[in-house]
Order: sequence, then structure tokens, then C-alpha cells
Amino acid sequence: MQIKCTINKQKRVFECSPTKRVLDLLRENGLTSIKEGCGGGECGACSIFLDGKLVNSCLLIALQIDNKEILTLEGLEKETKNLQENFGRCGAIQCGFCTSGFILRSYDYIKDGGRADEESIKKALDGNLCRCTGYQKIVESIAKSMK
Repeated sequence: MQIKCTINKQKRVFECSPTKRVLDLLRENGLTSIKEGCGGGECGACSIFLDGKLVNSCLLIALQIDNKEILTLEGLEKETKNLQENFGRCGAIQCGFCTSGFILRSYDYIKDGGRADEESIKKALDGNLCRCTGYQKIVESIAKSMK
């Protein structure tokens, strides 16, 4: 089946099974910021924006992105530069596996007018998992990005 979509502002056409996971389709086409963590929508490592909404690409099939717009971390480098730098400065990156999902979640939270207090940030991060950092440095990096 032919799937047409826009990825990071570029029109794309894919010939693939309509049931192919979007996570696999994107990674096979060079978008490596998207990671497979759990494969079940629990960890946020595979996060993308689909028509402006943050979603887990491991739960989507190719048919669901036909005629849609996708943004990945690669397409939001300029918009997330401050966040990415603060993640580095605050030590919020260790293995880096979950980082792109946290950056996109944080970007979405800030863009939507989220509050800079610790409790609100922690609540906003629900759905993203990290096995290395203990979350405190991630929260600090987001708060710093909001100043």
C-alpha cells in the first residue's frame, strides 16, 4: 500500500504494509531519534508529534499516518535547542536512550504553557520512563529551560 505523509515538513511516500508499525517505518528511513523502549506505549522513547499531538509511534500503524503530518526531534532541533542544552548542562542525559522522548514531552509541556514548579513538571512527564537518571535532573533541566 502507498502511504503519503509529511515528515518534518517534507512530503514522503512509502510503499509498505498498512499494518507496519510507524516506529519501524520511521527508523528504517533514517529517523533515529525515535527509539523502541517497551514496544507497548508505556515508556515514551518512541514519541512523535502526529498532527500536533504527542503520541507513541510504537502503537501506530502506517495506515494511521496516511495524509498526516509528523514531527520528530530531528524536525524540531531549533525549537528544542535550549531544552537539549539544559539537559546536557544539568546532567539529565546518561545513556540517552529516553532523551528524545523526554525532550519532545518537555517541549510539548512548555509550548502549552506548563508551569515551572517541580510538582507540575513531574506530573507532565507521566508516561515517560528513564532507568538511569532518577528524574530529578530531568525536572531541573526543564525548569531551567522555562526561565
